[in-house]
Amino acid sequence: MIKFINTLINGNEVNGRLSGLTPLQKLTLRFAVVSLLYYGFAVIEGMIMRLILASPNSLTELIPEHQYFAILTAHPLVGIFGATYTLVFGAFYFALPYLMKKPLWGFKAASWSFWLITIGVFLFWFAGFLSHYGPLYTLYWPLPADFNQFGPWGGTFFILGIALVMVASIIFVVVVFKTIAYTPKGWEKQPGGALLASALGVSGLANLFCKKENRKSHKVPLPVAAIARGSVDVFLNAGIITFTGVLILVYLVGHILGYNLQNSWIDALLYKNMFWWGLDLIADGLVLIFVAGTWYLLAMLITGVKNVYMENVARALLLLELVVSWTVWSHHLLSDQAQPLMLKLVSGQFVTAFELITQGLALFISLVTLWNARPLKWTPELKFFLGGLLGFALAVAAGIIQADMGMNRILHNTQWIVGPHVHVAVLIGLTMTLYAVVYKLLPVLTNGLNIFSVKLTSWHFWLHLLGGIGMGAFMGMAGLKGMLRRTIYYNGEFDIFMALAAIAGAALLFAYLAYFFNLVLTIGIKGIIEIFKPSKLPKEQILPE
Repeated sequence: MIKFINTLINGNEVNGRLSGLTPLQKLTLRFAVVSLLYYGFAVIEGMIMRLILASPNSLTELIPEHQYFAILTAHPLVGIFGATYTLVFGAFYFALPYLMKKPLWGFKAASWSFWLITIGVFLFWFAGFLSHYGPLYTLYWPLPADFNQFGPWGGTFFILGIALVMVASIIFVVVVFKTIAYTPKGWEKQPGGALLASALGVSGLANLFCKKENRKSHKVPLPVAAIARGSVDVFLNAGIITFTGVLILVYLVGHILGYNLQNSWIDALLYKNMFWWGLDLIADGLVLIFVAGTWYLLAMLITGVKNVYMENVARALLLLELVVSWTVWSHHLLSDQAQPLMLKLVSGQFVTAFELITQGLALFISLVTLWNARPLKWTPELKFFLGGLLGFALAVAAGIIQADMGMNRILHNTQWIVGPHVHVAVLIGLTMTLYAVVYKLLPVLTNGLNIFSVKLTSWHFWLHLLGGIGMGAFMGMAGLKGMLRRTIYYNGEFDIFMALAAIAGAALLFAYLAYFFNLVLTIGIKGIIEIFKPSKLPKEQILPE
């Protein structure tokens, strides 16, 4: 017990390594700590909802319906912005200068983005918790301004929290592109325009129309290209969500001031198209681009190769995915009767099918890169990397199935959507990929600290993998039986599926606990405190010398 307490306080290795961290290492680790906490929020909220759906008659007395729907509203947003955005922003703030071999531009701005997203997520979560503001995360009009159900003050602070996250997102984008293009003080002038052209794929596209001897070489590493192209969608998404937030705020503040604006002034279908165009830039845009780039980075780090298999194809796919992400939103409106048929066919079905090609080829390139580097050590990062690949293989296939006008009539708005597609994509595909990054970069970011327990990483892996796939599968089975995704059933129609999904969800909870305690016991409470202290090293320094 004494040894355990000592490890809990001081970490796995007590040799002062964390006191010698650079500002960039500390900033990245701060993002990781906040991500860990917010993921815990999301896991607990998810388990509460799983239990309510499994036994609604007994639990809705403890947690009433309006509180359930407030949780349902905040849960995905905490998962997306609180757990995922924070970890991605922190990782890319480190990876970008690490790969470009030059300091991060605007360290102070990056630090501001950390505090803005941390406070913003807490603000919208807390506003929903206190006020029960629950128009659901899709914010379909006129629910956000339905004052018969929701108070305007809760909605106002909820939207302000989202706004802070969007400001942090825009700062992230600015830092990314400035870091790629700028010339550090005292350095030889760098070709900023050429670097940006390479990062965005402009020069690569031009090479298609040039003779071989006139083709330009790639000036940025492949993962940097993915970061840049995904950041385009981050910016566009932030713009759309901010505009939507301002629109909702006008109604909320107007109501507070005594002006009852007409909901009918906003065309609900046009609003829904605009909102989903922006929101889908996350789900089918930056997530897929960032994940593909992260796969390539992991494949390179795990195998030690400088280039992935078919690198030029991989670069082209990143650009194609970026363009596709701007045109796929209509698959979310396939069951809307008023949606134009041409948008359903072209955007909803045909263009969406390209994601099977782009993501499928990214998966293939990653696997072949690993295969060509055999034998590989069965490390935690490799296991989670393969788990992430499996997650997207399952989730993208599920998404293509429901992006069919006929199937969508059956599956739309059921538990199938949030089970085999959303949760498997996020929990298995995205989150396991990010876990692989954490396990791979942890020694780099902590000056050589080893994970406390490799055995705990195995428990983490299997509990998370089986729990995530199991929960998605049982939710999907309920959806195929007709269970709607935003409905509580009190007559026991789907209790067996929801009970099984809750058991799988419990596995995810235990996986999180294994991950949480493994990281805490690796770094220690003193180490976590040290991460939030200012570094004595220069901000321009990426790693200690």
